[in-house]
Amino acid sequence: MTVTNERRVLVHPDKATLAGTVAARFITKITDVIDSEGDANVVLTGGTMGIAVLEAINASAARDSVDWSRVSFWWGDERWLPRDDDERNEKQARAALLDHIAIDEAHVHPFAASDSGLTLEEAADAYERELADAAREGTRAPRFDITFLGVGPDGHIASLFPGREGIRETERSVIFERNSPKPPPERLSLTLPVLNASERLFMVLAGPDKASVLGLALAGASFEEVPVAGLQGRRRTVFFVDQDAAAEVPENLIAPVNYWTAADAN
Repeated sequence: MTVTNERRVLVHPDKATLAGTVAARFITKITDVIDSEGDANVVLTGGTMGIAVLEAINASAARDSVDWSRVSFWWGDERWLPRDDDERNEKQARAALLDHIAIDEAHVHPFAASDSGLTLEEAADAYERELADAAREGTRAPRFDITFLGVGPDGHIASLFPGREGIRETERSVIFERNSPKPPPERLSLTLPVLNASERLFMVLAGPDKASVLGLALAGASFEEVPVAGLQGRRRTVFFVDQDAAAEVPENLIAPVNYWTAADAN
């Protein structure tokens, strides 16, 4: 079967509706993936909307229709902070969803923390090995079925920032950042080729400060200047946005929220 990929923008009236709709789509799709593949790999993100989606999944009446024991969780990036720091993406994701579902802890794959005994560089190497250990033959990471990503006002994704070496990295699966333009300065991140190897990329954006960068990305800006412009999942690349974030999106790229065709089964 030939799978065509396209970028699609789905616009929602407000942040609450946005989070709830993404949660519903996720539950439906991850259930389908488990049925067809036997298991699933999900990459989580942080940020206000990333955590809001996880909270909406947890609040959904359909939450326990998912066989969570077959789902493995990874992270797109992490802040280099102590394990129990409230700013760590892992801690926020656990509070929002993971602590409330029947998961196998062996299937949860956080980045190392700053108090793990590893250096930042060693932590990047360790996560790269963990990805490789779970990868299919000939690949360097697991089959990421759904990867969630937020987008910063500067267009950054994960911890890949405009004009930095990390966004241009093609050999490594994981990079470390020592001087992030957004605090905290030290971070770990998956690289763009690994993100783009995901089957489905779900970007969730809200607020007027995201409108300009989203418009630039969809208009073909350089990924080195606007990192989100470089995203292209293997099957689906979907921007879930609110009205404010959609202000500069070309009208021909906006699909009705209820537009979900047979192609979306991929």
